[in-house]
Parts: sequence; structure tokens; C-alpha cells
Amino acid sequence: MTEVWFYHLQRRPLESVLPVLLERCLERGWRSLILTGSKERAEALDGHLWTFRDDSFLPHGNLPGPNAEYQPILLAAAPDAGGDTSGVTPNRANVLFLVDGAISDRMAQFERCVDLFDGNDAAATEAARGRYRQAREAGYEVTYWQQDADGGWVKRG
Repeated sequence: MTEVWFYHLQRRPLESVLPVLLERCLERGWRSLILTGSKERAEALDGHLWTFRDDSFLPHGNLPGPNAEYQPILLAAAPDAGGDTSGVTPNRANVLFLVDGAISDRMAQFERCVDLFDGNDAAATEAARGRYRQAREAGYEVTYWQQDADGGWVKRG
């Protein structure tokens, strides 16, 4: 059963949270697909993942793009998410990251789905609440994480 985790970003932006989560996935040998709300956002994150820290980078590729099946991390705008008729992503991702309100009707193919949303944006928060309700109603195991005053994560549900 797919676990769906909602990350309510309030103290740190996506650009600082996402790379840490991706590093944890790589440490576990997991492959990831990051689904964004737009091609522009996918392009911005592409550049960021190469340069987010001076001593490290996150190996990744883009969809559509060459050699996608070899990439531990793939970035795609929602309409370009790829996948064959069985719904398998080219890199056989274990984890789906949804950013900027991106949605997927294929969450069940992943071990975990991570929905990251800007808790300082009222519209984004309300939309995330709707996605949370839908995930629960669909029978997914749902967990809600909120940042505390120090930027750490507290499990709320």
C-alpha cells in the first residue's frame, strides 16, 4: 500500500527541503520521480539539484530526455510524466514527489508519494487539504508533517 506523506512547508522553502529528502531516498537505494506543476519549475529545479550545495549534487535527468531509465531521480512537468501502459516510470521510481500542486492518478504504483506544499500560501494550503482528503478517502496511508519553529519536522497525523 502506498504511503502518502504531506509536507507543510512554512519555515524552509522547497529548494532547501527537497534535496535533503532526495538524498535520503538515494541512501536507501530508492529511485524518485519529481512531478512539477510546470516545465519552468522543472527546469529551475533541474539547475538547483546540480548546485544546491558546493560539495554535492544529486544525479538526475529529465522527462522527456535521453537515458531516463538510468537516472535515480527524474524531473517532469505534470503532462510529461512518462510511463508505459502499466504506469511504470522509465526509471522504475519507488517515490513520487509532487510539488507546486502537481497531481498524479498513478500514486498507487509508488511505495511512497510525497506532496510538498507552501504553507505560507493560503490557496496552496487549501488545495493540499483537498488532496489530503482525497488520499484518505482512496484508502492510502496518509501522514502529515509540519515544520516546527526550528524548521524540524513534527508528525501530525
